[in-house]
Amino acid sequence: VTINNETKHAEVLLKPEEVSKAIGRGGHNIRLAGQLTGYEIDVMREGAEEDVELTEFSDEIEDWIIQEFVNVGLDTAKRVLEKELDVLVSLTDLEEETIMEVISILKEEFEE
Repeated sequence: VTINNETKHAEVLLKPEEVSKAIGRGGHNIRLAGQLTGYEIDVMREGAEEDVELTEFSDEIEDWIIQEFVNVGLDTAKRVLEKELDVLVSLTDLEEETIMEVISILKEEFEE
């Protein structure tokens, strides 16, 4: 755990098999932890440098859309961003416009 008390931000590095428990269904566990501590908490997967679980975007992306990506094995932002738009359209039941909106949201995370 890396904590910045000035910005009230914490980064938690976990083994891949522990990430889903920490985040919880629909991001419930991580949101609750953030509310209880007053910190913004980012969960990072060991071996996945600077990647973010899609469930972390549940405030901006509807859960059913996130689930479409997770169902085809794309459970992190970088995994989605690595794919071409036409591949994402063929893999999921999502419209191209929806996927483009998701890509825009995910790209913003890495531009900061």
